[in-house]
Amino acid sequence: MTAIRKSGRYDAVIVGGGHNGLVCAAYLARAGRKVLVLERRHVLGGAAVTEELYPGFQFSVCSYVVSLFRPSIIRELELARHGLEIIPLETAFTPRLGDRGLCRWSDPARTRREISRFSPRDAEIHPEFSLAMTKMARYVRNLIDSPAPDPTSWNPVELWRLLRLGRELQRQGSDGVAMHLRLLTMSAVDFLDRWFESEVLKAPMSVSGIIGTFLGVRSPGTAYVLLHHYMGEIDGAFRSWGYSKGGTGGVSLACARAAESFGAEIRTESAVERIRVAAGRATGVVLANGDEIEAGTIVSSCDPRLTFLGLVGSKHLDGDFVRQIERYKLRGSSGKVNLAVDRLPRFPGREGSDFLRGDIAIAPGIDYLERAYDQAKYGEFSERPYINAVIPSIMDPSVAPPGQHVISMFVQYAPYDIKEGADNWPAKREAFGDAVVDTLAEYCPGLKESILYRQVLTPWDMEQEFGLSEGNIFHGELSLEQLLFQRPAAGWARYRTPIRNLWMCGSGTHPGGGLMGAPGQLAAQAMLNSNGKPSSG
Repeated sequence: MTAIRKSGRYDAVIVGGGHNGLVCAAYLARAGRKVLVLERRHVLGGAAVTEELYPGFQFSVCSYVVSLFRPSIIRELELARHGLEIIPLETAFTPRLGDRGLCRWSDPARTRREISRFSPRDAEIHPEFSLAMTKMARYVRNLIDSPAPDPTSWNPVELWRLLRLGRELQRQGSDGVAMHLRLLTMSAVDFLDRWFESEVLKAPMSVSGIIGTFLGVRSPGTAYVLLHHYMGEIDGAFRSWGYSKGGTGGVSLACARAAESFGAEIRTESAVERIRVAAGRATGVVLANGDEIEAGTIVSSCDPRLTFLGLVGSKHLDGDFVRQIERYKLRGSSGKVNLAVDRLPRFPGREGSDFLRGDIAIAPGIDYLERAYDQAKYGEFSERPYINAVIPSIMDPSVAPPGQHVISMFVQYAPYDIKEGADNWPAKREAFGDAVVDTLAEYCPGLKESILYRQVLTPWDMEQEFGLSEGNIFHGELSLEQLLFQRPAAGWARYRTPIRNLWMCGSGTHPGGGLMGAPGQLAAQAMLNSNGKPSSG
């Protein structure tokens, strides 16, 4: 039997070098703790990573835009000093066959003119809708920037928090309260139907309600997910989305540099095989190479299933808790296709590239989106999927050679549990990629001839390569029953776990998925507030 080699003792070991794990490490190290981050891949970032897959082209392999990253983290960790630069996305373009399509600009007057082509009424209402959603987002920001409220607690601090949230909601008046209830219960389409009449506008707006879920735009509950993705904030400007210069790996690397500047140690190619547990307490980790590392606190930035049923093991956990984790919905439903092309894509009816300085949504109608969902419900990938694409090389020429471009496409639907079983995804990968390229090429003549390189990622690939159980990019669906005090399990939404000295800091904890950093920040704060020591358990 190979002897286990021991490697020092740390105050905290972070399992996983994704952006949340790196944020958590930076805050703990800033507080003077001896911290070690272990990442199994050769590069940091988890799903927020930049890699050169084809000579001269830098790809944001998985996560590709920045919206929810908390401004307080940028300030407190001085991420700009460590190289973080966010370029605002200025447009949202929806191409249409036989038409110049719809472009929503950062300039409200230009947006109004665009929308009025399809509905003068919607053009008038759109600013009112944006204002109302901004108010809702400001209220919900209080939830995502704080630990999840505990409605079962009689602690005076908790009761005061709940009372304060109720009062803030009450200040929005009866219309605001009613709007919140609709957002919690309605589908994205039904919610938007109360405001707008044109499907040309409603379809691309509704898709924000399905990202991170295995639901359709007509499924109840997707209105809240729409709000979740409406909370973009860059430099204090609400409803803003951006692109990280150098790709989303730039966010992760800035967090890593901040952590190292405070004294944290980071190791790549250091896969954790299991978390060592003795007498109900986490005492260290065992690496795949046999090394053992002791720590006062273990922090997992992996998803709940991988953490508890994989790294810990059900034998160390209460049966009821195990059942909660087994019922926790992952259901990855999205894929990613990245292209290197030798020219700027062309969309008939539009000249230049100004309208491409943002995202491109292939969402021609509500029925189109529902048909895409229908195929996924029965275990097939969507042959005509919803695609959200960006061409980052327009805004950041450093990611591609001169005159050439990167196209990054997020795609729904690609269900992890395909009809033949998830292990059959490798045999279907290229057919899925063909369906995505064929769909975009309908709106973009000459696209296929311009392709130099193509990368196709299915949910199975995301699980195998990035450790995302069932390929879920958010570490679990953003459905209502898996949010706030129930994420990842009832009674365990404050980053602690049933294993003493084991904490969670990934997107499977409150406030959920997205490139926001809040789970890592809030987890570190919770540990530091626990008698001032991350090892208090």
